[in-house]
Amino acid sequence: MFTLYRTTLAMFCMASLLPLGAQAAEPEKPQEATEAAAPVATPRPAMVERSQDDALALERQVPKAEQQSLQANGEPFLALWKPANDSDPQGALIIVPGAGESADWPTTVGPLRRGFPDVGWGTLSLSLPDLLAERPQARVEAKPAAEPKPQEGETAPAKDTPADANANVAQATAPDADAAESTDAVAADEHGSEADAERIFARLDAAVAYAQQQNARSIVLLGNGSGAYWAARYLSEKQPPQVQKLVMVAAQTPARVEHDLLSLTPTLKVPTADIYYATRTQDRLAAQQRLQASKRQKDSQYRQLSLIAMPGNKAAEQEQLLRRVRGWLSPQE
Repeated sequence: MFTLYRTTLAMFCMASLLPLGAQAAEPEKPQEATEAAAPVATPRPAMVERSQDDALALERQVPKAEQQSLQANGEPFLALWKPANDSDPQGALIIVPGAGESADWPTTVGPLRRGFPDVGWGTLSLSLPDLLAERPQARVEAKPAAEPKPQEGETAPAKDTPADANANVAQATAPDADAAESTDAVAADEHGSEADAERIFARLDAAVAYAQQQNARSIVLLGNGSGAYWAARYLSEKQPPQVQKLVMVAAQTPARVEHDLLSLTPTLKVPTADIYYATRTQDRLAAQQRLQASKRQKDSQYRQLSLIAMPGNKAAEQEQLLRRVRGWLSPQE
């Protein structure tokens, strides 16, 4: 009787364990199916520079005969060329637009590029790249400071220490995160400024080479706004012998650059015309400082010409500018 009871009990236990064994024997789902169900992250496309969008727009608007694709360090860029309407042209005027301006900007750049061929000058208007130095810098989050470890012989802070007391201790012992962040920002600005100068100088080199190919007997750089800064810096640092003169119109120093126009002006070795609008107080004061700096240099070839802004008559204002630049380039006319 006892043996029958033990046999029955064993069979009952085996029956109760059977579902667990069957469940464990089920095959596992393949790993590939699980991974396939997860969404695949697509890489974000690189952002197109604003200057490239402007160039594409100009390719649709400007006659094909005026478009020239030049190369600078293997990078193509658009330039607009108009030959002089003269059998004996005086030279080539290379126009450098300012920040946010295209090669056919409706103020200064476009009117001069279309107007000077009628007075004996070919014009080559450039497209400049977006400035790396003016892109917003990513803010680096400072790591939270670790709590100071108690020195030998000292006791650890009590658990009920107020939160503000702990914050004061951490602030006193943590490295100066603001100073480190400021140093990183300055280094990034300097690196961006040098990279910008390298790209812009390469485009100016290509423009000068193209003007030479057109047998221009005289080459003049004309910069508008911040374009005047880059033209002046190019002539100051590289001093290309092919360029005879520089014209700066409403000159401005870009943000986050190492040298400003005030320090560049006395270093120029070519005749320079600094054209500013006397009716704009900030421009007039900045021009006055540049004039004073030039007077400290011996045999300076720096000259200033003032204009009057005409907000209600842009056509007359642009005509005034063309006449003033033409008169300085060809004083005998």
